[in-house]
Amino acid sequence: MSEANEALEYHRQFPAGKLEVNPTKPFLTQRDLSLAYSPGVAEPCREIAADPDTARLYTARGNLVAVVTNGSAVLGLGNIGALASKPVMEGKAILFKRFADVDAFDIELDTQDVNEIIRAVQLMAPTFGAVNLEDIAAPECFAIEEALRETMPIPVFHDDQHGTAIVSGAALLNALELTGKPIDQVRVVYTGAGAAGLACAAFHEVLGVRPEHRVVCDSRGVIYHGRDAGMNEYKQRVAIDTDLRTLEEAMEGADVFMGLSGPGTMTPAMLKTMAPDPLVFAMANPDPEIPYGEAIAARPDAIVATGRSDFPNQINNVLAFPAIFRGALDAHASGINEEMKAAAAHTLAHMVREETPDQVLRAYGMDRLRFGREYILPKPFDPRVVVRVAHAVAAAAMKTGVAGRELDLDAYARELELRLGQSRQAVQVVLMRAATDPKRIVFPEGDQPRVLRACRIVAEEGIAHPIVIGREQDIAAQLAELGYDDDFLTIVDPADSREAYVDELFRLRQRKGLTREESRELLTHRHYLGPMMVRMGDADGLVGGLLHKYADTVRPALQTIGLSPDARLTAGAYMMVFKSELMFFADPVINI
Repeated sequence: MSEANEALEYHRQFPAGKLEVNPTKPFLTQRDLSLAYSPGVAEPCREIAADPDTARLYTARGNLVAVVTNGSAVLGLGNIGALASKPVMEGKAILFKRFADVDAFDIELDTQDVNEIIRAVQLMAPTFGAVNLEDIAAPECFAIEEALRETMPIPVFHDDQHGTAIVSGAALLNALELTGKPIDQVRVVYTGAGAAGLACAAFHEVLGVRPEHRVVCDSRGVIYHGRDAGMNEYKQRVAIDTDLRTLEEAMEGADVFMGLSGPGTMTPAMLKTMAPDPLVFAMANPDPEIPYGEAIAARPDAIVATGRSDFPNQINNVLAFPAIFRGALDAHASGINEEMKAAAAHTLAHMVREETPDQVLRAYGMDRLRFGREYILPKPFDPRVVVRVAHAVAAAAMKTGVAGRELDLDAYARELELRLGQSRQAVQVVLMRAATDPKRIVFPEGDQPRVLRACRIVAEEGIAHPIVIGREQDIAAQLAELGYDDDFLTIVDPADSREAYVDELFRLRQRKGLTREESRELLTHRHYLGPMMVRMGDADGLVGGLLHKYADTVRPALQTIGLSPDARLTAGAYMMVFKSELMFFADPVINI
């Protein structure tokens, strides 16, 4: 099946499209009906009529976003109209739900008239807690957003502008950190004076880029004071006094290239004229202004980012908009201001400098991921993103006076963790309890990179004190490869003699035919040494099985640690996580 046919089949299989509405309250009996509709529904209606703020208590409004478009500037498709854009908007709604547990309705408005769009959205304000404008052409999108932000008491956010600006801003901060260039001293060239281009130029100024060091180009060349052709009031805002007239001239000696235009805009020849350690953000999608490989070939010293997922440093709006709306909605914000956007950008930037969770590495088929020239932004499926960014946005909303309520930020951080799903909730409870009294946990496969990364995270979060088993030189080599010190763990070499362990294992298993020398030999194997450390009180627990079969991991534990005095049977335990419940199952196969 071709990719086109596969995409069509994906969308048309029953039920058609990508969205449906599900009730959140029981609706099975006559009693349920009387509460959900007449006559019970009258009670929340009266409360809201008396105090409109209570709509957040009694309706879904506080977690509902309108994804509004007229289909005039759909990515890669252009002006295809409202109806044809609906699959894209349904996809946007899914991203809201998947990444931030925000409900979203797609609203396609069949008009090109700016005033009609403004009025339509204003009339729908009671329905939604926030508005996401999507795929509306420039310069109309600027007028629409400005009018709605001035007249509506809820956040209005044009993601094509601000999402790109925030994520590229985070990448800019990190890339400049790596190259050692102060943001207020670099020369930045922007290509593209549409929604994303102008928004990036404006927001990067908030982050520290000086206006006099910034050059914005459109299809006619440099935007400068005095130019008449192709100008509008929004381009006038980024015009500068300069003798530069072409993109080629602007690129010479520039430190940063921000591409928000189309494929082929930048050439290798232009790139070669840039300053040392240039930053090349070629964000046109699906085909960037210059292909990643060509950019690296022309300037091996460049840090290159694109909008594509098949190359390092993907600039993807999904890193920003779900979490920004999550934080704004939770803070009951009346808008999304520059401080909230800056908080999001700085949070994304700092996150990359921390240890990358192993689940992120597995999702992307990687063994390691460390802050550097090929890792200046978090990956889209990094579970930390929505929690950290939403928290930062809500805090900024409170600090700048646009929040409608005061949040306990520590409690809010825990709430965000819990909200991501019951599986995270179950784990969160365990983690919170573990952190109150960290235990010594032994990891038998201590020379494996995945285990060492997990140990680093466990130690950093204060969950446990990791002990790893393996040859000291092998573990030291792996730690060096990962760039870790060894101060967060204890290394136990199975070759070291432990006579007390030998005596105890022999005592336990001598009636099963195990000799003292065989006991000594078994304890040179990590999957026996680990459980014996627990038995002898040198560790409180064990996590193993990465390199061994289930039976080979469990059997040594049963032979050494054994069962508690009141236990008669052994069973494996499996946790099953459903949307509304958590179930544990016992697996008796261990007795077979």
